[in-house]
Amino acid sequence: MKKLLAAILATTVLAAPAFAGEITEFRIGLLGGENAQDRLNSNECLRAYTEELLGVPTKLFTPADYDGVIQGLLGGSLDMAWLGASAYAKAYLTNPEAVEPYLVKTNLDGSYTYHSIGFARKDSGITSLEGVKGKKFGFGDPNSTSGYLIPSIEIPQITGASMKSGDYFGEVVFTGGHEQTIVAVKNGDVDAGVTWADGQGNWEDGYNSGALRKAVDAGLVDMNDIVEIWKSKPIPEGPIVLRKALPEDVKTKFVAMIEAMPEKDKDCLYKIAAGETAGFKPVKHEAYESIIAVRQAQTN
Repeated sequence: MKKLLAAILATTVLAAPAFAGEITEFRIGLLGGENAQDRLNSNECLRAYTEELLGVPTKLFTPADYDGVIQGLLGGSLDMAWLGASAYAKAYLTNPEAVEPYLVKTNLDGSYTYHSIGFARKDSGITSLEGVKGKKFGFGDPNSTSGYLIPSIEIPQITGASMKSGDYFGEVVFTGGHEQTIVAVKNGDVDAGVTWADGQGNWEDGYNSGALRKAVDAGLVDMNDIVEIWKSKPIPEGPIVLRKALPEDVKTKFVAMIEAMPEKDKDCLYKIAAGETAGFKPVKHEAYESIIAVRQAQTN
């Protein structure tokens, strides 16, 4: 940890008391996708680095669903979160002055897109969306980009039917998050579901990064036991956002810390990025205008 902060602290140590005077704590919201304890474990290094850098207590929060993080940001009870594109769209459409995107996770090839992946148990005999007709299909969370928004647009283009229970799929359910969907498919609670992955690397590894990779690392699933049945078009990776009202010094130093992760602590980077990554790079609001337009159209 000290290695990562050495260069940053060398130039900011004199400013640390100013941080303490401007903010009394720093609060990080963690989206659902895996159970709360795993989210805390994966992001403990981020919490510790941030606390040492800013000189104030830093806390991790694990709301039960995506909307809990969104509302925390909107209400000012959270300072930072890594949102999905759809969650950012909801926050922006609710209050464009609440948060601002700063960084986006990149894949090993430098791109910052990923995919919604439809999958089923191999022994189910399901190999495509057609095989799930009349059966039970699981989504993660209504505010998830890959776990609901994009599938709800692209899948009906294939099936010619809505996502309502009984229209094409026998029953459509929300599992509560990506990890829950993976476990539900594995256990046979749903016949198929969707989750997210970068789509790069090997299927048997859960690809290079994403919910499948996290599940493989945690021993929750053997990728040889499941099969891909659908893959979305590329989706823009969601942004790390910061509350706009935060002091500029705080935002500048936090962003610099995250950008320095690839060189300073790859293990921590792997944990917070859900797998292999080339690191986080700057991103602006404009990268999400298409997702915002889709989200807005769905709510009108």
